[in-house]
Amino acid sequence: MPQIISINPYTGKQVDVFSEHSKVESHKILENAENQFYKWRETSFAYRKKLVLKAVSDLLKNKKEYASKITDEIGKPISQSIAEVEKCAWLCEYYATNAENHLAKEFFETDAYKSYTCNEPLGVILAIMPWNYPFWQVFRFAIPTLMAGNVAVLKHASNVFGSALNIERIFLQSGFPQYCFSALLVGSKAMKPIIENPLIKAVSLTGSGAAGSSVGSIAGKNIKKSVLELGGNNALIVLNDCDIDKTVKSCVIARFQNTGQSCIAGKRLLLEKGIADEFIDKLIAEVASLKSGDPSDVHTYIGSLAREDLAIELENQVLESINLGAKLSLGGKRDGAYYEPTVLTEVTQEMKVFKEETFGPVLAITIFNGIEEAIELSNNSIFGLGVSIYSKDIKRVEKYIPYFDEGAVFINEFVKSDPRLPFGGIKQSGYGRELGKDGILEFVNKKTVYINK
Repeated sequence: MPQIISINPYTGKQVDVFSEHSKVESHKILENAENQFYKWRETSFAYRKKLVLKAVSDLLKNKKEYASKITDEIGKPISQSIAEVEKCAWLCEYYATNAENHLAKEFFETDAYKSYTCNEPLGVILAIMPWNYPFWQVFRFAIPTLMAGNVAVLKHASNVFGSALNIERIFLQSGFPQYCFSALLVGSKAMKPIIENPLIKAVSLTGSGAAGSSVGSIAGKNIKKSVLELGGNNALIVLNDCDIDKTVKSCVIARFQNTGQSCIAGKRLLLEKGIADEFIDKLIAEVASLKSGDPSDVHTYIGSLAREDLAIELENQVLESINLGAKLSLGGKRDGAYYEPTVLTEVTQEMKVFKEETFGPVLAITIFNGIEEAIELSNNSIFGLGVSIYSKDIKRVEKYIPYFDEGAVFINEFVKSDPRLPFGGIKQSGYGRELGKDGILEFVNKKTVYINK
């Protein structure tokens, strides 16, 4: 069988070698998953909760081991890898506590003796997940899916198959029956027939717009539900009356955590003219203080990008923007898969760093006059995942919330995912929601029941 090699992007050394599942092996996994579904859907919420809480214990007990694999596979700083695993434990605790209530019957007053809706599982749900948060993206899909009575099959990004197998192992060690959660070790070319397979009842994808368009069209052609969480080009809108020091720190985290490789990162800083000079000076000093280096060092904040080709693509976006007049105020150098924390000023709307998603540690700064102009700039994007607005006048800012074309609006905070809140976007950032009550209801049959005497 074809082999897939995992390479540490920081050291360039081989991490693992995996044998890809054949078509026969993949189909057998799907068949076993469907057989397990008919048993799993009959289990109680109390039983599912017990197993999910065991997974919490496993995650926290072995977080350093799981985090080390994440860091080896994608170059994520180890402290951030550990935080990712810990966040998965929080998500597990949330759904263990709240899933039953989220899925409870809802009763309605009608002409019937009794009328209500109930939420029933669909079957085998396929997840196609990216490399940038190899644990979090999977757990935020898998836990609500399993708690709803479905079973889950994961096709992870090829450079994080080690993490995929670790996650599969966590579920088995926590007592989940075999094939309740299964990892498919296949490449992207194998996905079309798998999505089309009648055993797959729905699909969730987190990834690029191109991947979302392909997966969504295949699922739609086969009349299957899909949830797509795609790219983002989030704006950080900073108004003159913000708390400058606090906002600088928030914006730096928003853009540079996970080495800038996040769909919800604040990629475009829209800065009101009155505080621009002071804010930029303080922001550049803060970015310059970020420690780059060995991702396995607990003090490192900026690691390498996950692959060298991603760093080259980012470099090209920056260079093309500079050619159109952007000013390189910090950084801009690449060394293999490493790309320096970079700040571009004097950015205009026709530049790639404004129009496109930059998946790495590059912040593009554009100056505006007044919040109405900021809204126009923010909405001038094919994406609609989230926006952050910084101001001390919360009442004023709240009035403008309806005018943002976004899935989320955060005030005095950068956009983040929280198990308690629905997460997702509009426009080319995708459709559907993960997390919260909305997330667990994505892959259920909301059945209407009408009873007369």
